[in-house]
Parts: sequence; C-alpha cells; structure tokens
Amino acid sequence: MSDIPTVEDLAVQLQAVSGAAAIDADAALQHIADVDSLDLMEWLYGFQNQYPHIPADESLFADIDDTTTLRVVHGRILALVASSGS
Repeated sequence: MSDIPTVEDLAVQLQAVSGAAAIDADAALQHIADVDSLDLMEWLYGFQNQYPHIPADESLFADIDDTTTLRVVHGRILALVASSGS
C-alpha cells in the first residue's frame, strides 16, 4: 500500500503552514482563526510534493463550507487513492 498520510499528519502539516496554534481535524476549516485560503493552497502544494503518487488538486477544497473539516478533506484523499489505484 502506498504511503498515505493520516488525518493527524494533515493537521500537523496545515499547522506548520498556517502558524495556527492548533488544528482540530473536526473543526470547520473556514472557522479556524489562523487558516485562510492561501494557507490551504500552500498546504496543497506541499502535499503534492510530499505525496506525488496521490492525485490531489484544488478539488479537495471544492464546495468548502461550514461542514468542511480536515477529516472531510482526508476522506477525499482516501477516495482519490482508491480511485487511482495508488
């Protein structure tokens, strides 16, 4: 099985990019005080470089709303891996 990050790994990565004190995987991304859309895109760029075998792109954040959490994004990553056979 390919190297797939856990939701906790994603939280640590986003925390490093954004400078947020903490990232709760179950908090709505739009409501995390120190995370904005530029942080998400910077995180995505780093993710793509670290996990080139996972076909992740901006669609991870499609239809972002008050229900979109890092856990939701992680689920989208898992679906990408499953559909690509990575």
